[in-house]
Amino acid sequence: MFRIFLRTANFLLSFFVVLCLLLSGAYAAYALWDNNQIYSAAENVREDMLKLKPQAEEGEQSPGFQELQAINPDVCAWVSLDNTQIDHPVLQGQDNLSYINTDVYGNFSLSGSIFLDSRNSRDFGDAYSLLYGHHMENSGMFGDLALYKEGDFFDENSSGELILPQGSYSLEIFACLLVDASDDNIFEPERWRSDASPLADYAAENSLHFRREVLDRAADTGLKILALSTCSTEFSDARTVVLACMFPSQFPSQEGA
Repeated sequence: MFRIFLRTANFLLSFFVVLCLLLSGAYAAYALWDNNQIYSAAENVREDMLKLKPQAEEGEQSPGFQELQAINPDVCAWVSLDNTQIDHPVLQGQDNLSYINTDVYGNFSLSGSIFLDSRNSRDFGDAYSLLYGHHMENSGMFGDLALYKEGDFFDENSSGELILPQGSYSLEIFACLLVDASDDNIFEPERWRSDASPLADYAAENSLHFRREVLDRAADTGLKILALSTCSTEFSDARTVVLACMFPSQFPSQEGA
C-alpha cells in the first residue's frame, strides 16, 4: 500500500512539474507574441503617419497637416531628429494621460503617442515646451533618445526639426540629462513659460553632455527650448531628457516665433 502511495505521489508530482513547465512555456510564447504585436502595431501606425508627414510651406498650412488633423484634431506638430528613428506627429490632449496609451487614431495602444504637455501652448509659443514619448526597443517612439547619452553620438548629432501648421523650427540639441521624474525644473513647464534661461543654467550644471555654443547663438534670436523626455532604466523613475534650442526657419512672420 505504501509503495502504491509513493508511486501515485511521484506521478502526481511529475505531472505537476510537467504542467508547470508547459504553462511557463505557453506564457513565454504568449508574452513574445504579445510583445511583437505591440511593436508591430506601433510600426504600422508610424508607417501610415510617415506617408502624411507635412512639409513646412511658408505662408500657408501644409496639406499634410490638413490630412493629419482630419484623422485627429489633436495633432499640433511633427517632430524629427536627424540620424534617429524619431519622426512622429505630436499630439496634445486635455491632460497628460490622454495619449500615454492611445495612438493617433484614438485607439488603445501601449506604445501611446508623442505628446505635448497639456500645460504648454499648442502653438509652441512658450519659451519652454515639453514632449513625452515611451521608450521602446528597436528605436520605437522616443527609444532613440537613449543614443544621446553616448558621448560620440551626442557630439556628432545635434539637428532636427519641429514642423507646425504655419511654419517650422530648426532644432539644435544642446544638452542630454538623466533626471528623476519628479524634477520640477524639467517637468513643470509653466515655470519657464516666458523665460527659459534659468533652465539653460540648470542644464549646464546637470547635463551628461552639453553644448554652450548653441545657447550662445540662440540668445541672438530669443531663447526657446524644446525638451524631449522618455523613461530610462538607470534608477527608479529615471528619465532621459534631450534639450534643443528652437530656431524659427519657415515662418511668414517672426511674430510669436
